[in-house]
Amino acid sequence: MKKFDIFKKGLIAENPIFVLLLGLCSSLAITTSLTNAIGMGMAVICVLLMSNFIISLLRKIIPNEIRIPVFIVIIATLVKCVQMLMNAYTPALYESLGVFIPLIVVNCIILGRAESFASKNGVVDSILDALGMGLGYTFAVVIISFFRELIGTGGLSLYNPFDASQIIFQFSFFSDYAISLFTQPAGAFITLGTILAFIQFLKVRKANKAKKAEVK
Repeated sequence: MKKFDIFKKGLIAENPIFVLLLGLCSSLAITTSLTNAIGMGMAVICVLLMSNFIISLLRKIIPNEIRIPVFIVIIATLVKCVQMLMNAYTPALYESLGVFIPLIVVNCIILGRAESFASKNGVVDSILDALGMGLGYTFAVVIISFFRELIGTGGLSLYNPFDASQIIFQFSFFSDYAISLFTQPAGAFITLGTILAFIQFLKVRKANKAKKAEVK
């Protein structure tokens, strides 16, 4: 597989949330705002990159019988490092994401890429895979949070993660007509379900067009 194909498959064709339906716990819980979504996305990218890199380097010396516990220990160590860094430098974001930062340890995306890709491929390919999957995850949670925040609050805002008092941008479109349900857990399921239905509609339409083209 070409290097670019390894990278881009995680963005669309094998998007971890919209296609593989992995990591749904965090993607449903933290997508109440763009700030939370981008913060979680960056944390997942960092852990994915480092875990894929380390596991790919050690893949030939890790005994096959205990590979899963070893992967979990490596990932847990990296998550703890990211957690401490966020607590030190982005305290407001750290408090907002709460328990979902340490839960990155058991995120199916992280462990899944370690088991299915990094443990079987070289360092460069593993890094490209981690970057593609991480950006795909970030793209998905940002899309979900965009619609949830827009419909749930009637506006959009983004805060500086290093200084919560600094607003990068803030827009209010229809705050008087906001549907607060979308800021609640039910709104997360509605938003994700609608997006998945739309993606499935596009896939079916594309398949039907391909069939018609073959008939002609």
